[in-house]
Amino acid sequence: MIRIVLLVIFVTSASLSAQRTETQMKIDSISQANWLKMQPNLDSLANPVLHGIEVIETDTLVIRDEIIVPQVTTEIPMTPFNLINYKQEKRWFFFGQNNLHFNQASFSNWNSGGNNNMGVLGKVNYNLSYKNNRHYLENLFSFGFGFVATDGQSTRKTEDFINIATNYGYELGRNYYFSAGYQFLSQFSAGYNYSATPDPTYFDRISRFMAPGYLNLGVGISYNPNEDFQVIVRPINGKFTFVTDPDLQVAGKYGLERDGQGVRTELGANVNILYRLKIYKDINLINQLNFFSNYLSHFERVDVNYSGVLNLKFNQFVSAIVGLDILYDHDQIQKTQLKQTLGIGFTYSLGEKGAPKNTNSKQIKPFLTN
Repeated sequence: MIRIVLLVIFVTSASLSAQRTETQMKIDSISQANWLKMQPNLDSLANPVLHGIEVIETDTLVIRDEIIVPQVTTEIPMTPFNLINYKQEKRWFFFGQNNLHFNQASFSNWNSGGNNNMGVLGKVNYNLSYKNNRHYLENLFSFGFGFVATDGQSTRKTEDFINIATNYGYELGRNYYFSAGYQFLSQFSAGYNYSATPDPTYFDRISRFMAPGYLNLGVGISYNPNEDFQVIVRPINGKFTFVTDPDLQVAGKYGLERDGQGVRTELGANVNILYRLKIYKDINLINQLNFFSNYLSHFERVDVNYSGVLNLKFNQFVSAIVGLDILYDHDQIQKTQLKQTLGIGFTYSLGEKGAPKNTNSKQIKPFLTN
């Protein structure tokens, strides 16, 4: 009987406690609203954006403002495309590359024979450029000199050039630019024909500084859709050939029309093509092809000048360069001129890389990594 009475009392109490008064309902409503405010908005995940996971180098901290745009990592001078598309607030750009290459051979009781020799080849390339809105200005400086010393022979020059150029451009439209500029070419020291004079003196020289020297001036249009391809067309281009050495001012030499002529002037059209190919990581091929046709004499005789440089980078400081130059100028010699060079040695680069910074990504690298 007592158990029945206790059961009735428990059921009655539970029923009465389950009844909600109006005050209790208001309190519960306020609590529910506060609880909802603390919950995340699950609707924001209705259209999620997925990003790939990027592998970051050791000791590198990346602070992202937007998605990183892929960049070319090859160390090459900048082009108008790079300058115009450079997003950072910067007007002056500098790029420099210094190369010092060696080759050496020695023999002792070598049955096949051979002469001890040592060669050195040095090259420098500098690019100082300026950008202001649609305007850009490129200043290019390239110098090279090399020699080889062989037992039983006089020291012989293997490389010698001076190349200075300035180009001004104004962006006309997408990838098209007005182009105007000049290029100066010459060499540092006297050159000799070692086949004809194995042990030459200064009086046997066939060339020297400003004999010859070349100056090209022109205006036209350039097309530069990316950092690896550029075409410059200058329908108005003046070409000046200087021979300042009186002993070398001979008719037919370097295109001179008469004896004693110090300057030869040509007016024509010039086309220059630049194409850079990244063959593999740290291996790239730079091709430059130039055409010139003289309006004043034999327009059909086109001067062709090709320069190809294969760069192989082993690490930050050691590299190899293979160079090939092909020239045909009917006024100088009616044969194809060919020069090939090979060097392995040290390379040091400084300044801007050959890619526009199309990103606001900031990288902090306390340690250099390769």
